[in-house]
Amino acid sequence: MTTPRSPARPPDGGGAGEARTRRRTRRARRPLTAARRENRAGLAFTAPTFLVVLSVVVLPIAWTVLLAFQDARLADIQGMGLRGRWTLDNFGAVLGSPGFWSSLGTTLVYAAGGTAGSIALGLAAALALRRPFRGRGPLRAAMLLPYVAPVVAVAFVWQVALSPQYGVVGEWGRDLLGWERAPAFLTTRDHRVSLLGVGFDVPLALLTVIAFETWRYFPFAFLFLLARLQAVPAVLEEAATVDGATVGQRFRYVLLPQLMPVVALLAVLRFVMAFGKFDDVYLLTGGGAGTDVVAVRVYEFLTARYDVGAAAAQALVLAAVLAVPLGLCSGYLARRAREEAA
Repeated sequence: MTTPRSPARPPDGGGAGEARTRRRTRRARRPLTAARRENRAGLAFTAPTFLVVLSVVVLPIAWTVLLAFQDARLADIQGMGLRGRWTLDNFGAVLGSPGFWSSLGTTLVYAAGGTAGSIALGLAAALALRRPFRGRGPLRAAMLLPYVAPVVAVAFVWQVALSPQYGVVGEWGRDLLGWERAPAFLTTRDHRVSLLGVGFDVPLALLTVIAFETWRYFPFAFLFLLARLQAVPAVLEEAATVDGATVGQRFRYVLLPQLMPVVALLAVLRFVMAFGKFDDVYLLTGGGAGTDVVAVRVYEFLTARYDVGAAAAQALVLAAVLAVPLGLCSGYLARRAREEAA
């Protein structure tokens, strides 16, 4: 008769594994520290923003770079991938195409003019409306109308007002300035102007779209500058007044130094927004009469030529040009921050 054997004992490694499991379980049951709770809360709060930025910003930029370095047509987009034929031909075709450099110059003039005009007009409006007076509230609200109105509606109003046949601007010019015929503001590339006996040509259509850009987006600068003006201590201006400073001197030596950081930030934001502007120019002139900005050229490459690769290459060139003012402004703001901290 055989004696039943006792079950085999697990090796030492099994006991060690069970011990590790027990220690892990005890650590899991420990309450979280304040630092770990803050870290988890931070990750939970930032995760939605990260996902939105990834899907809306990072992935489209990566897709644009992918298309810019490939021979991509509109019908071939679905088959584009990392294994496609990479080439620099798109950039060569874009940089060597007729009209690209003139279009880039037009874009720079349009963006710089619209930025300077909107900031100057917004500053004038902020200075005029910073003191309390009767009806200031409704007037401030009316200042925001150009910015909040639909661009299609305001562009149509400008087209009607500037029409040489039935526009109100031409009627005023004939009544007040003695015009024989109203100029076609939106379809005239160069308009001959005589001043003090000297004649010269002005880019009428381009100046008109710059004026539209100034009028439409000055409320954006107005809000920023008005908020900063109201934060300036009144004692500074009072002390300057007691010392005998004039209105211009108070603005130059008291208010303007307080506004410069905001003006610098506005200049960058407005320049970036105007440099890539498409809808305003396209609705007013369609990119004709000397208003062929780069954004309109990108649209034409997509719709007329179906050349997606060249359009993406132009977009990357546009981004590279924008990186220069962004870097300059970032350096200026960082230097001002260091000076204020010191």
